[in-house]
Formats: sequence, C-alpha cells, structure tokens
Amino acid sequence: MSENLIRYDLLIVGAGVAGITAAVEAAETGINVVLVEKKSYIGGKVAQFNKYFPKMCPPACGLEINVRRLRTNPAIKLYTMTEVNNIKKIGDVFKAELKISPTYVNNRCTSCGDCVKVCPQSRKNDFNYSMDETTAIYIPYEGAYPARYVIDKSACLGETCNECVEVCKYKAIDLNEKEKNIFVEVNSIIWAVGWEPYDANKLNLLGYGKYSDVITNVMMERLASENGPTKGKILRPSTGEKINSVAFVQCAGSRDENHLDYCSSVCCMASLKQTRYLREQYPDTDIHIYYIDVRSNGLLEDFYKSVQQDKKIHFHRGKVAKVFQDNGAKNLIIEAEDSMTGNLMQNSVELIVLATGMKPASESIPVERSSFDENGFLKMNGTLGCGVMTKPKDVAATVREATGSVLKVIQNMGGK
Repeated sequence: MSENLIRYDLLIVGAGVAGITAAVEAAETGINVVLVEKKSYIGGKVAQFNKYFPKMCPPACGLEINVRRLRTNPAIKLYTMTEVNNIKKIGDVFKAELKISPTYVNNRCTSCGDCVKVCPQSRKNDFNYSMDETTAIYIPYEGAYPARYVIDKSACLGETCNECVEVCKYKAIDLNEKEKNIFVEVNSIIWAVGWEPYDANKLNLLGYGKYSDVITNVMMERLASENGPTKGKILRPSTGEKINSVAFVQCAGSRDENHLDYCSSVCCMASLKQTRYLREQYPDTDIHIYYIDVRSNGLLEDFYKSVQQDKKIHFHRGKVAKVFQDNGAKNLIIEAEDSMTGNLMQNSVELIVLATGMKPASESIPVERSSFDENGFLKMNGTLGCGVMTKPKDVAATVREATGSVLKVIQNMGGK
C-alpha cells in the first residue's frame, strides 16, 4: 500500500457512542486503537439528542465521561474528517487506506471565535438539520470535541476573502490545506458507523417538505435542546409562536413495504420522551399520538404508563393516511383510520412530528455487500460491528454491544 504504514491492534470506524465506547474499553485493556470519524466531531447522533429516556438526562452525562477517557488515553489515536477508502486482508491482518479531509483549521485553534465575527458567508447548519445557519467557519456545537473550528469550503470565499486568516492571532487557519491519505495495519476492525434518519422527503402523503409545520423526531430533539436553533424553546416553525396542539405520527415510513419494512424499536419511546419536552413548556397543549402499537419493553413500560396518565395526551390506534391543509386554514388536518372502531378520524393540529425510522449508515463503507442483510444491517458473519450497524437499538443496548465487540476482539487476539 505505502511505505507510510502505521501499526495498530484495532481499527474502529465511527465515533458515535458505539465507537467511543468500544475505543475506551479496548484501550483500557492495553489494545492500541485507531478511531476514525467522518465528521469533524465525535459523539454521533447522541450528541444531537436533547435527553435520554427513561431518566431524561442530557447526552453530556455519558459523553463527557467517555470523551475524557478517550482524550487522556495514549493508546487511542483519533482521526476526524476521516473515511476508510479501502481495506485488504493479507493473512491475519487488515491493511486500510484512510482518507483525511481538510478542516482548514489546525490544532493551534483556541475556539476564541474571532474568525466567526469577520466571516461574511453563511451555510445551512447540518447539526441542527438545516433549521438555522452558521458562518462558513464554525464549530459544530458547544462542547464539541475536538474543540476546534472547521471551514465549510463549499460556503467559504477562500483567499479572495481571507478575513478569518488575517484575524486569527494564533495562525490556526490554512485555506490551502489538502486532503491526505494514510495507511494503517490492524489485527481487527469494528464497524460502528451508526445510522441516519429515514428520508422524510419520501413521505409526501405526510406533508414533510410541503408544510413547514411538519417536522421529524430528530428535528424535535434539536428544537428542544438549549444549543439548538431556538435555544431550547419549542416554537411553531411557520409562525415562531407557542404551540397549542401537536400530533406524533408513529411508524412514519417504517413497517411499510414501500419504505422501511422493519421496526426501528426506539421510535415509540422517543415520541413519548418528546411529549415530556412539550409538557414542560406548554402545560395545556393537546398532544395526539397515532400508533400501530406502542413498544416499550421491560422497565420502559413504567415510562409509557407515566405518559398515559397525562389527560391531555390522546392515543389513537391507527396508521396515518395523509396530512393536508384546508384552503385558508392555518392548521394541518391529520387523517387516519381508527383500527379499534374502523372509523375515519381527523384532527386539526398546529405541529406534526414524524417518527421516522433508523437506517444504517452502511452504504458507503468498503465491506462486501454479502456481509449485510436486505435492509443494510451487518450480519456479523465474521465481520465485527456494534450499535445500529447490526440492528436498531437504544443507547443502553448500543453501549452493551460495543463492550461485547471488544470482548470478541480480545478473544480473537488470544487465539493467535
């Protein structure tokens, strides 16, 4: 591959909660780990959550501890903005080519923010699902690690502007930084590339993209977050006003042969959690939940029962058929068949939240397609994976599986 070959014991691809957990657990047993993440920060989707269920604590509760463990462990080498180009297995080892994209900001950055003040260009904020904007030079969110700015070159004017370069007293910005490739050799690989929400633009009957007051469950997480686009205040997108009525549409694109034919297992609990967000801000808001069945296994049943006690949360058993707006009306009409009675039901609401499913982010990784099932989940037939790479699951199950994948690596190393 290259004479610039770096030797590690374990390559972990993806630095969400699964990859971070696997990295720190492995490194603390003496395994040398290279951890790669395609984004400029670690934490994955969990970093974008407002709170976990059922304890309703913020994601920083778990991420901060693991980031500290990762940051202070010399056995872990982290590469952000990095993807695996290709992998070859030669005998008992893997040789991988890693492509590192430029951030145009080096580790001399102190996150002082002077560059932001002079940047004239803006970009859609992907961390907030494009609900607001940042400047072309930005930090993904408060508390991001690495705590370093990054430049979106597609939005930046480059050297024709140069304002950020001139204002940076630490000489941390290089607009000419180039992409580079490095090569690593490892004994084992753990895939932990996580998931993406199902594309709600494909759900045209449910009004996403047509009506601004139809959002997804991941967007709701950002609206409720203090570092989100509205600083934690959940407001009606079309008017910026308080919300008096909300509908949660479960299985939006899930358990559907035209979209995702499987259940993502966590969407019910995510919506129940989000009713708490609303109730904290709006004590009198009417909330409607349209469901096929509510899946709240084990101890999560107590959380479900506590939500049922709210007299202004109405459960409707039936899959939503369509969303529309009467001419001249401000509210949206949600239509579904009540599977308990067979009657057609309609409700008028101000906001609709689509509980879209989890789709594994496996399409671009260099693994043979035969290693995945028909839905893109890793089948674990000789290839190690953890988190939503193997099937939909919540954070707690992800952490357990990540630890288990490290045990498998240790077993494999012991047998050589």
